[in-house]
Amino acid sequence: MDKTFGIRDPRLTYRDRPGAYLIDITDGRLACVHMHLGYLLPGGGIEAGESREDCIRRECLEETGRTVTIGAPLCAADTYCMHHRLGPFHPIQYYYRGAIGSKVQEPTEPDHTFLWLPLAELSKLYVPQQIWAVRYALEQE
Repeated sequence: MDKTFGIRDPRLTYRDRPGAYLIDITDGRLACVHMHLGYLLPGGGIEAGESREDCIRRECLEETGRTVTIGAPLCAADTYCMHHRLGPFHPIQYYYRGAIGSKVQEPTEPDHTFLWLPLAELSKLYVPQQIWAVRYALEQE
Protein backbone atom coordinates (compact mmCIF):
# COMPACT_ATOMS: atom_id res chain seq x y z
CA MET A 1 0.00 0.00 0.00
CA ASP A 2 1.11 3.54 -0.63
CA LYS A 3 -0.68 4.87 2.45
CA THR A 4 -2.56 3.30 5.33
CA PHE A 5 -5.29 5.11 7.22
CA GLY A 6 -6.45 4.03 10.66
CA ILE A 7 -4.79 1.56 12.97
CA ARG A 8 -5.21 -2.20 12.64
CA ASP A 9 -6.39 -3.76 15.89
CA PRO A 10 -4.74 -7.22 16.01
CA ARG A 11 -7.62 -8.54 18.13
CA LEU A 12 -10.12 -7.99 15.32
CA THR A 13 -10.78 -9.84 12.07
CA TYR A 14 -11.29 -7.31 9.30
CA ARG A 15 -13.36 -7.77 6.18
CA ASP A 16 -11.19 -6.89 3.17
CA ARG A 17 -12.84 -5.04 0.29
CA PRO A 18 -10.65 -4.24 -2.71
CA GLY A 19 -11.89 -1.50 -5.00
CA ALA A 20 -10.69 0.52 -7.99
CA TYR A 21 -11.32 4.19 -8.74
CA LEU A 22 -10.76 6.67 -11.54
CA ILE A 23 -9.13 10.07 -11.05
CA ASP A 24 -9.96 12.48 -13.88
CA ILE A 25 -8.80 16.03 -13.27
CA THR A 26 -9.75 18.32 -16.14
CA ASP A 27 -9.68 22.13 -16.23
CA GLY A 28 -9.37 22.44 -12.45
CA ARG A 29 -12.26 20.08 -11.78
CA LEU A 30 -12.53 16.49 -10.57
CA ALA A 31 -14.90 13.90 -12.03
CA CYS A 32 -17.14 12.71 -9.17
CA VAL A 33 -20.40 11.06 -8.38
CA HIS A 34 -22.75 12.41 -5.75
CA MET A 35 -24.93 10.11 -3.70
CA HIS A 36 -26.58 10.09 -0.27
CA LEU A 37 -23.19 9.76 1.47
CA GLY A 38 -21.68 12.70 -0.39
CA TYR A 39 -19.12 13.06 -3.16
CA LEU A 40 -17.03 10.06 -4.26
CA LEU A 41 -14.63 9.17 -7.02
CA PRO A 42 -16.19 7.03 -9.75
CA GLY A 43 -15.45 3.38 -9.09
CA GLY A 44 -16.19 0.78 -6.48
CA GLY A 45 -15.75 -2.77 -5.29
CA ILE A 46 -13.98 -5.32 -7.43
CA GLU A 47 -16.14 -8.38 -8.16
CA ALA A 48 -14.78 -11.94 -8.19
CA GLY A 49 -12.69 -12.59 -11.30
CA GLU A 50 -12.75 -8.94 -12.32
CA SER A 51 -9.60 -6.91 -13.03
CA ARG A 52 -9.18 -3.48 -11.48
CA GLU A 53 -9.56 -1.89 -14.91
CA ASP A 54 -12.73 -3.87 -15.65
CA CYS A 55 -14.10 -2.80 -12.27
CA ILE A 56 -13.54 0.87 -13.11
CA ARG A 57 -15.22 0.46 -16.52
CA ARG A 58 -18.24 -1.33 -15.03
CA GLU A 59 -18.64 0.99 -12.05
CA CYS A 60 -18.27 4.14 -14.14
CA LEU A 61 -20.89 2.89 -16.57
CA GLU A 62 -23.26 2.00 -13.70
CA GLU A 63 -22.69 5.27 -11.83
CA THR A 64 -22.33 7.78 -14.66
CA GLY A 65 -23.58 6.08 -17.83
CA ARG A 66 -20.27 7.05 -19.45
CA THR A 67 -17.33 5.25 -20.96
CA VAL A 68 -13.84 5.79 -19.56
CA THR A 69 -10.25 5.71 -20.70
CA ILE A 70 -8.01 4.20 -18.05
CA GLY A 71 -4.36 5.13 -17.67
CA ALA A 72 -1.63 3.66 -15.52
CA PRO A 73 -2.05 2.85 -11.84
CA LEU A 74 -1.38 5.91 -9.71
CA CYS A 75 -1.43 4.89 -6.05
CA ALA A 76 -3.26 2.82 -3.46
CA ALA A 77 -4.58 3.31 0.06
CA ASP A 78 -6.07 1.04 2.65
CA THR A 79 -8.01 1.80 5.81
CA TYR A 80 -8.75 0.01 9.05
CA CYS A 81 -12.09 1.15 10.39
CA MET A 82 -15.42 0.08 11.85
CA HIS A 83 -18.27 -0.08 9.35
CA HIS A 84 -21.75 0.65 10.72
CA ARG A 85 -23.13 -2.63 9.28
CA LEU A 86 -20.09 -4.85 8.62
CA GLY A 87 -18.03 -4.26 11.75
CA PRO A 88 -14.21 -4.36 11.34
CA PHE A 89 -13.65 -3.23 7.76
CA HIS A 90 -10.56 -2.96 5.56
CA PRO A 91 -11.21 -1.21 2.25
CA ILE A 92 -8.25 -1.40 -0.13
CA GLN A 93 -8.54 1.23 -2.85
CA TYR A 94 -6.51 1.32 -6.07
CA TYR A 95 -6.48 4.59 -7.98
CA TYR A 96 -5.92 5.08 -11.70
CA ARG A 97 -5.57 8.22 -13.77
CA GLY A 98 -8.00 8.34 -16.63
CA ALA A 99 -10.65 10.26 -18.47
CA ILE A 100 -14.42 10.19 -18.35
CA GLY A 101 -15.79 9.72 -21.85
CA SER A 102 -19.10 10.30 -23.51
CA LYS A 103 -22.46 9.28 -22.12
CA VAL A 104 -23.70 6.04 -23.70
CA GLN A 105 -26.61 5.18 -21.41
CA GLU A 106 -28.49 6.32 -18.36
CA PRO A 107 -26.76 5.37 -15.08
CA THR A 108 -28.10 2.16 -13.55
CA GLU A 109 -27.35 3.44 -10.03
CA PRO A 110 -30.37 5.73 -9.55
CA ASP A 111 -28.95 7.53 -6.51
CA HIS A 112 -25.66 8.50 -8.27
CA THR A 113 -25.27 11.79 -10.11
CA PHE A 114 -22.19 12.54 -12.20
CA LEU A 115 -20.64 15.99 -11.80
CA TRP A 116 -17.41 17.95 -12.02
CA LEU A 117 -16.30 19.10 -8.56
CA PRO A 118 -14.03 22.18 -8.52
CA LEU A 119 -10.66 21.26 -7.01
CA ALA A 120 -11.14 24.10 -4.52
CA GLU A 121 -13.92 21.92 -3.04
CA LEU A 122 -11.84 18.73 -2.84
CA SER A 123 -12.46 18.48 0.90
CA LYS A 124 -16.10 17.66 0.08
CA LEU A 125 -15.09 14.12 -0.92
CA TYR A 126 -16.63 11.71 1.58
CA VAL A 127 -13.63 9.36 1.83
CA PRO A 128 -10.35 10.76 3.26
CA GLN A 129 -8.30 8.23 1.27
CA GLN A 130 -9.78 9.62 -1.94
CA ILE A 131 -8.83 13.18 -0.95
CA TRP A 132 -5.28 11.93 -0.31
CA ALA A 133 -5.20 10.11 -3.69
CA VAL A 134 -6.34 13.20 -5.62
CA ARG A 135 -3.75 15.35 -3.86
CA TYR A 136 -1.15 12.74 -4.72
CA ALA A 137 -2.28 12.84 -8.37
CA LEU A 138 -1.95 16.61 -8.40
CA GLU A 139 1.60 16.35 -7.02
CA GLN A 140 2.51 14.01 -9.88
CA GLU A 141 1.44 16.49 -12.57
